[in-house]
Amino acid sequence: MTAKVIDGKAFAANVRGQVATHVARLKADHGIQPGLAVVLVGEDPASKVYVKNKHASTIEVGMNSFEHRLPAETGEAELLALIDQLNADPAVHGILVQLPLPGHLNSELVINRIDPAKDVDGFHISNVGLLGTGQKSMVPCTPLGCLMMLRDHHGKLAGLNAVVVGRSNIVGKPMAQLLLGDSCTVTIAHSRTKDLAEVCRRADILVAAVGRPEMITGDMVRPGATVIDVGINRIERDGKAKLVGDVHYESAAVVAGAITPVPGGVGPMTIACLLANTLTACCRANGLAEPEGLTA
Repeated sequence: MTAKVIDGKAFAANVRGQVATHVARLKADHGIQPGLAVVLVGEDPASKVYVKNKHASTIEVGMNSFEHRLPAETGEAELLALIDQLNADPAVHGILVQLPLPGHLNSELVINRIDPAKDVDGFHISNVGLLGTGQKSMVPCTPLGCLMMLRDHHGKLAGLNAVVVGRSNIVGKPMAQLLLGDSCTVTIAHSRTKDLAEVCRRADILVAAVGRPEMITGDMVRPGATVIDVGINRIERDGKAKLVGDVHYESAAVVAGAITPVPGGVGPMTIACLLANTLTACCRANGLAEPEGLTA
């Protein structure tokens, strides 16, 4: 048996297409154009690539893109003042501060300064609390993308055993909350879980988000399970740099029923869901119906 490959690239293109259709309708019917503001502090090379990709994707779906690039030595007061300005700007529906920030800036303070209704990353403490209590919130993009792919593959998720390996605030914890919201039976495991392999083998849905290259091997996967690999790790192999996930793909793919590859699995969904969240935030701000199929 070889697992069905869940093509995140194709799925993300479909999500972007849906977002673009909704954006065009908003413009035509209501004269409204969703706007996303991205704030980049410093010269981190990976962050610059992410911001460039986000800008291109935002323009592609017909949204306004507002980029704010600040020098690495920018002070906290200046950054907070910019966020206050974006919070007050009615043309801006989503605000994203690209992480990581330079060491002298307090990331929690900065993220929690964003208006929760415009927090399209879903990291504000208010959104974390709303998600945890099953209320309407802005949902972190990567877990939202995983949920969309799982719903598409399985249909209903109710009653399935889900194991999330990883307990980060960005992926592990919100992923568990979303799966609970869809009535899965959820276990959060991590690098210190006793007999991790046995815990993983109980999963109908196994989400790997632990940040360790190829930690989840095929013998840890229940036959027929759906494996969602959130990890993106750069390793050296045979003298060449290679991208691998948190799952050992070759051994898992012969056991699982379905699996996301790395690259080309979860990764493309993150930006697609950022655009979906910006559209959702715009609809909520204007008292309009939220786009179906693009929210949790």
